[in-house]
Amino acid sequence: MERLTQQSDRDCREQLRMGVNAFARLCQLLRETGRLYDNRRSSVEEQVAKFLQILSHNWKNRAVKFYFMRSGEIVSRHFHKVLEALLSLEDQFIKQPNGFEVPLEIQTNHRFWPYFKNCIGAIDGSHFRVKVAKVDTRRYRGRKEFSTQNVLAACTFDLKFTYVLAGWEGSASDSRVLNNALIRQDKIFVPQGKYYLVDGGFMLRPGFLTPFRSTRYHLKEYSTRQPESPREVYNHRHSSLRNAIERAFGVLKKRFPILGSGTEPHYPIETQKDIIYACTILHNFLMGVDPDEGLLEQVDQEVLNQMIDVEEAPVNDNEEYRRGEILRQKIADDMWRDY
Repeated sequence: MERLTQQSDRDCREQLRMGVNAFARLCQLLRETGRLYDNRRSSVEEQVAKFLQILSHNWKNRAVKFYFMRSGEIVSRHFHKVLEALLSLEDQFIKQPNGFEVPLEIQTNHRFWPYFKNCIGAIDGSHFRVKVAKVDTRRYRGRKEFSTQNVLAACTFDLKFTYVLAGWEGSASDSRVLNNALIRQDKIFVPQGKYYLVDGGFMLRPGFLTPFRSTRYHLKEYSTRQPESPREVYNHRHSSLRNAIERAFGVLKKRFPILGSGTEPHYPIETQKDIIYACTILHNFLMGVDPDEGLLEQVDQEVLNQMIDVEEAPVNDNEEYRRGEILRQKIADDMWRDY
């Protein structure tokens, strides 16, 4: 679709959530999968543009049908073809850390190095509105007044997703979803001696370090009074690093309003799950070639000012918890000694 590649970066970004060059690179990448190809009536560029319009504006098929002057059947077919092609790129763009390298964001910052040298990322759950049958409404209604799915994700500190698990009902706790992620076939992997940073909604254990309870945590709480104890130093720096996952989710939802819209989705839950996976793949691709600094600034300001009310997981005083507690306390004491 030649007219798309002739648009200004600003126009292309407003319509498709990426600049012209990023759009061209994405189309070429999808061509190379062999799942998308030009045909007599529509190019790969047009097919991808239809798909991105739906993600970027939460449009229904009839709106895309009018905009592109194609039938509803063609719009639907192209949407699912592009979705399938994007999902085939999962292994290329969603990669779990091997634990061999220390993240640069830790290695180059004296506030985090060497205390968090074994940290490989941050994990959290986020709720996405979902369309389910009436019989399933109760299971999918958690703390929101509407049905949601609880999506667990891990990310690195450059805001790229490394693991995504979608589909859990909104009533499921973050801790329960993580426990499932640790035993399923496509499980989350924690290299020996490494760990993720998580919030108080998860269980403390050696591979997943939570903040200290009953201690200031959010960045806004430290804006007027600096840390005054080992636990406060640890919580402050833990929060500074762990908010990477909140920022990643924030950018994801702002870039693709189909995920963060206040209206009920137009697709059944299985398709919605695939849309989430596709959006995280697109997110990682764009963080590499077209991160959109303006969007990042908006999200960073929102994260800095937010105070999230986390439902804390109960303390499970077993051997894993005690090992996690020892590790967490040692990090806090080392930080306080050098503070």
